[in-house]
Amino acid sequence: MASMSTTIDPSSVAPAAVKAVRRFNRFYTRRAGVLSPYLGGDLSLTEVRVLYELAHHQGLVAAELIRELGMDGGYLSRILKRFENAGWLSRTPSPTDARQSLLTLTEAGYAAFAPMQQKSRDEAAALLAALAPGDQQAVVEAMARIEQLLEPAAAPRTRAAVLRDPRPGDMGWVVQQHGEVYAREYGWNMEFEALVADIVAKYVRHFQPEWERCWMAELDGERVGSVFVVRKSATTAQLRMLLLTPAARGLGLGARLTDECLAFARAKGYRKMVLWTNSCLGAARDIYARRGFELVKSEPYEGFGQSLVGETWSLKL
Repeated sequence: MASMSTTIDPSSVAPAAVKAVRRFNRFYTRRAGVLSPYLGGDLSLTEVRVLYELAHHQGLVAAELIRELGMDGGYLSRILKRFENAGWLSRTPSPTDARQSLLTLTEAGYAAFAPMQQKSRDEAAALLAALAPGDQQAVVEAMARIEQLLEPAAAPRTRAAVLRDPRPGDMGWVVQQHGEVYAREYGWNMEFEALVADIVAKYVRHFQPEWERCWMAELDGERVGSVFVVRKSATTAQLRMLLLTPAARGLGLGARLTDECLAFARAKGYRKMVLWTNSCLGAARDIYARRGFELVKSEPYEGFGQSLVGETWSLKL
């Protein structure tokens, strides 16, 4: 939370509002398990938070961690020393300031952090799982609104997306999210999830790294999107499975993922890129049209429990 300005008068806040904030703090720390051994491990909440920042921001210096986390320098120094002794952290001299060291997680550090991050994801999912999808989204939007109101300066930073290569577990996420998103938003049945699973399995089994590529999109360390380029022929690339979760929409991320696909295809010497989509997917169709894709075929069909119109789009590279 941002530091309080000297011009702010706490006495101007209604006692009932103060009581409500304190009640919410007690409620959320209990529901989120903050008062228990954090994530069931040996590290404190603060130590896990430091590890998170190191895992998601390469080449930090201690001063940046102190500023970001609002920590005491001595306490942070002890945490970093513990990580270093465990073999999780390496230090290299800063090229711009000899008094500072760049802090980087080692392979062992990432290995230690990965199960913590997954457990944190699982606990967050469990917190929301009892709610209907609409209520889940309402909770997420309410939390985002609290962040924006209490610390508006931090909002742009937390919306910065990272595109990365896939890791183990990502392909299962792609299948799951396609099934969930299209069922919730378009009423498609599990036939569509089966189709995506077949496409993903074929991609993994027959992956041609010199000709094909997948990007995973993350916001604040959480997966929110994906896209694939596959080799259709020696001269034609195919864009497949462009997906964004609701939390990632409105940030230009779909356009960014599409542009990565086009840049990759051009660099590999493909002469054409094609894709198949459906007429009901308005946002995706707009992205394709803005980049010069042309609709070359449109055909009604019955599929995924719905009456749909399939479309083939094409772009000369």
